[in-house]
Amino acid sequence: MIGNGDSPQEPPPRGALLLCYRLERAIDLIGRGTAWLCLFMVILVAFNVILRYAFRIGPVSLQELEWHLMSPVALIGMSYAMRHGDHVRVDIFYDGFSDKVREIIDLLAALTAVVISLVLIKLSFNFVYQAYWVGEGSPDPGGLPYRFLLRSFIPLGFALLSLQAMAQGIRSFVLLVGKR
Repeated sequence: MIGNGDSPQEPPPRGALLLCYRLERAIDLIGRGTAWLCLFMVILVAFNVILRYAFRIGPVSLQELEWHLMSPVALIGMSYAMRHGDHVRVDIFYDGFSDKVREIIDLLAALTAVVISLVLIKLSFNFVYQAYWVGEGSPDPGGLPYRFLLRSFIPLGFALLSLQAMAQGIRSFVLLVGKR
């Protein structure tokens, strides 16, 4: 049977790698889009500094917007970092391992990331819902309303991380099966 991974000469299953490709492409698109928020944050911070020191005004809403933008950058950026291998790993040991051991480590790390992400997604739904239910906004006068929108990046960010971890896990599994 072609593509089932029974022999080392056969190519890996196309469906599994196609799924990886599509998941990773989506993570790349979302990550690059989110990267533009960093430019906007730099402009916003510069604008706030100019307002504060040149005109002696500092709108609370603009100051809060700075950290409201940091949340999606960090939470969405972690899946993008994992996609490109920029996540935390002890490379001094990892680089010395054989390809097979690296794939096993990557597979176990992916499975762990999926489990942790799913737990955090489940736990964060009540956190988001509570903020929505009570109509939580900033406690500061002139602050931003709709805090649930900010909190909704927690399950979204971990969902994206889970998808990227699944793609990494599938890729590692396919490579391991192909190296038998």
